[in-house]
Amino acid sequence: MPGINLFTFINKFATYAGMKTKNFQTGRVTLVAFSHFIHDAYTSFLAPLLPLIIEKLSLTLSQAGLLSTVMQIPALLNPFIGLFADNKGLARWMVVLSPTLTAIPMSLILHTSSYSLLLVLVFFAGISVAFYHVPSPVLVAKYSGKSKGLGMSVFMTGGETARTIGPMFAILAVSLLGADHFYAVMGFAFFTSVLLYFTLEKEEEKIRIKKSGSLKSTYDEIKHVMIPLSGILTARSFMHASMGVFLTVFVERQTGSLWYGGAALALYEAFGVAGVLSSGTLSDWLGRQRVLLWVLTIAPVAILLFVFTTGILKIVMLVITGFTVLSTTPVMLAIIQENAKFNPSAANGLFMMISFAVRSIAVFFAGIIGDIAGLENMFVVSALIGFCAIPFLLKLEH
Repeated sequence: MPGINLFTFINKFATYAGMKTKNFQTGRVTLVAFSHFIHDAYTSFLAPLLPLIIEKLSLTLSQAGLLSTVMQIPALLNPFIGLFADNKGLARWMVVLSPTLTAIPMSLILHTSSYSLLLVLVFFAGISVAFYHVPSPVLVAKYSGKSKGLGMSVFMTGGETARTIGPMFAILAVSLLGADHFYAVMGFAFFTSVLLYFTLEKEEEKIRIKKSGSLKSTYDEIKHVMIPLSGILTARSFMHASMGVFLTVFVERQTGSLWYGGAALALYEAFGVAGVLSSGTLSDWLGRQRVLLWVLTIAPVAILLFVFTTGILKIVMLVITGFTVLSTTPVMLAIIQENAKFNPSAANGLFMMISFAVRSIAVFFAGIIGDIAGLENMFVVSALIGFCAIPFLLKLEH
């Protein structure tokens, strides 16, 4: 089973790296990471099922595109959701219930008879997505002891893997079950929620950090790291947006093959999983800032070389880009959790809201640059902006 393999890998890798795992609750960290995989697999259903939805409801492309936007709108509430989780001591319950609450609307999107009902379904799925992603890193940090980077790497690996496997699973499920019985896939989420309920700590007081708090007090506590991290997120967002959104189009236009474009994206995501799994772990061993400095320096260089090289070297640069661009999140999550002692969920909510906002803006402006100057120049500009993360990193007081 995947959970057992990951369990063994974590122990071996931690031992190899020479880290103390005495306070690292491998089973619970692995379980939360597994729940991340299950949860995010459901959120990945929309894209592969969109052609069927468009045909069934006779949607325009703009209507179809609005579905993804509506699903992401609740992310703006992340800080308030985090504050609620901290003040009420509900982090565990939110993580336990969210896989099921997300799976229900996402498993019913092929059964809607109207576009308005479909919008309601994806909006409620978006709320559940926020309910899961805000408190879950807090639990991982708690269960990781001193090895928070390792915990965040394992946790983020679950989400990255889901974005690779989830779409294929959705297509396979439709092929085997048919659109009329697609709702049956929600059973995996029910099982995951039950497993979480019986495995994670049941004593709310062990999860609760503070009975009352505010976003202002949360920001004051972490502003010394949040301000430079926001600058890093902004600079990185252009690299993240250009590679994640426009890579397939860029490769297809260069090669004339959509298959090559899809293969390039799959390769990029696959090595992103490797980067996510290793970066946080290495940051426990070598230091957060040192690992961030390496990846934030190498990533823009790799993008530039990817644009201007050909053949095997281009593939190598694509691999390095995927490994570095996607590997910063576990390290930054660990930094946030190490500095948020009183309202960790609210702090994570602030971080996620900023990440969502700057990436959305970056995608928009990257598209404008691509329209005006061409995709090749868009990648060049994104890489040059990526270098701007270094000054913010040097100001990081951690």
